[in-house]
Amino acid sequence: MKMLRSVLVGGALTLAGFDFALAAQPACDRACLEGFVEKYFDAVVANDPKLVPISPNAKFTEDGQRLLIGDGLWNTAKAKGKYRLFVTDVPAQQVAVLATIQEDHKDPAQFSGALIALRLRIGNGQITEIEQIVIRGAADNQNRTYNTVDAMATNKLYLTPVPASERASRAELIAQGNKYFSGMQRNDGKGDYNFTDDCVRNENGGQSTMAPVAPGQTKPDPKTASSYSGTWTCKEQFQSGLLHFVNRIRDRRFVAVDQERGIVFAFGFFDHSGGETRKFKTPDGRDIVGGPVVPYTWEIAELFKIEKGNIRKIDAFLQRVPYGMNAGWSTWEQGMSDIARDVTMEAPTWIF
Repeated sequence: MKMLRSVLVGGALTLAGFDFALAAQPACDRACLEGFVEKYFDAVVANDPKLVPISPNAKFTEDGQRLLIGDGLWNTAKAKGKYRLFVTDVPAQQVAVLATIQEDHKDPAQFSGALIALRLRIGNGQITEIEQIVIRGAADNQNRTYNTVDAMATNKLYLTPVPASERASRAELIAQGNKYFSGMQRNDGKGDYNFTDDCVRNENGGQSTMAPVAPGQTKPDPKTASSYSGTWTCKEQFQSGLLHFVNRIRDRRFVAVDQERGIVFAFGFFDHSGGETRKFKTPDGRDIVGGPVVPYTWEIAELFKIEKGNIRKIDAFLQRVPYGMNAGWSTWEQGMSDIARDVTMEAPTWIF
């Protein structure tokens, strides 16, 4: 008996020498890719995977765990939130988004709001990869965080196209975004900190740079402070050297690039290993002990708006996870590495 073999070539499936034409779909444009996100959310809320075209071989992870499609958030989602911040990568046929969603609550008359970072990959008119992080937070402030983010308008900076003559290549945008990770890892205050003077960073909807000084208080002086301040600029925080306790930023996966708008989207993990990593010197030689006292990891989704090689706007959704956790899309070696990886154009993990 002859062995059967199949291979996908030019949109046709060849099986044991016979060609069967597939219903090849045209590549998605921006509206199409973002439309898949809305269809996906509608299907999740309805807990009905049949409402959106999903490849039978699609890979799905939630919070780093590989699950069956229909599990996890599919069980608890009740309604879509309003907030959307897209990074739409037409050449890679991938779309990533920071968004809000509503879930079950112990009181049936209420809901619990959550933040979600989602990546979809599209192939031949179907979703072939689903990666999501659902940030729920502590019960006492979960809905407050949700309401803050849900009410935010998408910052116009993210939607503003870069003049065609000034657009950077995919590799350049990723390299500039990665300087943020490299500058924070074992931060010493002496790196290449490519921030604009008005750079602002938000974490789970809260402003973590250039934040207003609380009434009755003064802005800390980076020369005398023992920990960094959210009132400082992006550049002041990095130049202070007080972020040194972030001793490893690993599995830096750049998953979507929007060259037209100068935005990149990355997933990664921030490790605080504790112990001796909490001891360091500031750029002016002061001895500091800071950071979490036990091993600690943040799982993070982060967007960078880059203008002329400098980072102007940063938005991040993040949550605490088990120390050393992997995302489910890398080998163990890749997951523990601090080398940036452009995975936007890698071969898909699915097959027909």
